[in-house]
Amino acid sequence: MKTVVGCLLNFRGAWAAMEPAMHQEPHFKPPRHPVLYLKPANTWRRDGDDIVLPADVQEVEVGATLGVVMGASASRVPEADALSFVAGYAAVNDVTVPHTTILRPPIKQKCRDGFCPIGPMVPRGALQPDALVLRAYVNGVLGAEHTTAELMRPVAQLIAQITDFMTLEAGDVLLVGVPENMPRARAGDRMSVDIEGVGRVSNTLRAQGATP
Repeated sequence: MKTVVGCLLNFRGAWAAMEPAMHQEPHFKPPRHPVLYLKPANTWRRDGDDIVLPADVQEVEVGATLGVVMGASASRVPEADALSFVAGYAAVNDVTVPHTTILRPPIKQKCRDGFCPIGPMVPRGALQPDALVLRAYVNGVLGAEHTTAELMRPVAQLIAQITDFMTLEAGDVLLVGVPENMPRARAGDRMSVDIEGVGRVSNTLRAQGATP
């Protein structure tokens, strides 16, 4: 894995929830291009790893999302060919400190240590990435269910638009977006993201200083 790139506001419901604020200062209009952020290496964790909840954070949002694992270097890729550059897919929890602003990249809220557990990759095969059911659980209780059919920019379109200005390298992981109304978790809770046909990633939130 080299770089994890996330996309904000790519689910229709998430866009609709924030759309009124897009017309306010300083921008006064919605973004025309994908709104991106990075999940650096300090955030990466595996299925089963404990996630330490920072002392200044009371709860986090469970960020159910599809991780698109690139299999080849992709630059200025046509949408029709975009999926041929994909090696496979993974369930990802884009853990986030709850916040309401969209005027600045949410680095402090998204880039805490351990805030990006990634499940095992499944090969692309015949999997259709734009009709997958995503479910978020806290302590085994279903907190949200969405589908990638709700994406404003489907996977191939998203790859094409991003690679129009930046290269995605083999091993990079593209997070397609987090839906609205995600459940929240606190210290001691077990968070899980399940994607039909792809798999699951589950992690326990541990209070800072608590014994593993």
